[in-house]
Amino acid sequence: MAAHPPGPELTHDLYLHIRVIISIVLGIAITRVLSGLAKFVQHPGKLKVYPVHLLWALIVLISSIHFWWWEFGLAAITSWRFELFLFVLFYAFLFALMANILFPDELEEYAGYQDYFQSRRGWFFGLLIVSMLTDWFDSAIKGHAYLASFGIEYPVRIVATIALALTAMRTRNARFHLVFALAYLVYYVSWIIRVYDPGRG
Repeated sequence: MAAHPPGPELTHDLYLHIRVIISIVLGIAITRVLSGLAKFVQHPGKLKVYPVHLLWALIVLISSIHFWWWEFGLAAITSWRFELFLFVLFYAFLFALMANILFPDELEEYAGYQDYFQSRRGWFFGLLIVSMLTDWFDSAIKGHAYLASFGIEYPVRIVATIALALTAMRTRNARFHLVFALAYLVYYVSWIIRVYDPGRG
């Protein structure tokens, strides 16, 4: 069967179809984080909170919600290709993977979330680095004007986060991990506020 260039209506329907699939994947990530956080309330004596782990859980939760909103910019794409669809879906998969790494099915073989997080920090921060690179490319495919609208702060944020994540992969230093997670959360929230409400910047 020969393929024909999609018309405006088909392109819009395809975009909506893609958003539904993205929403399903992000829903998995959000559900995983919320279920994991709820366990601390359900079993307060059994599960000890590790601040660094908790901060990254909040970051992944906020990032997943932000990503869903951010992808509204995909409406500007007038020609969809299958490889572009796979790329966007891959981006959404990263959040689901990070959420599942943060909250494993079983924790019995570890002393607690601190022990678990430190043992899997290479995987988690590796995925964070991939998400930063994917984020940049995701913004770039929306057009040069869209990418340039964020100014120099955006690429600096990407590079700085990657550098810090690489350091986090190599060190177990408790103070570094706490400061990194807390600083990233505060900055990321401020970034979202300033991007979507420039009057507050």
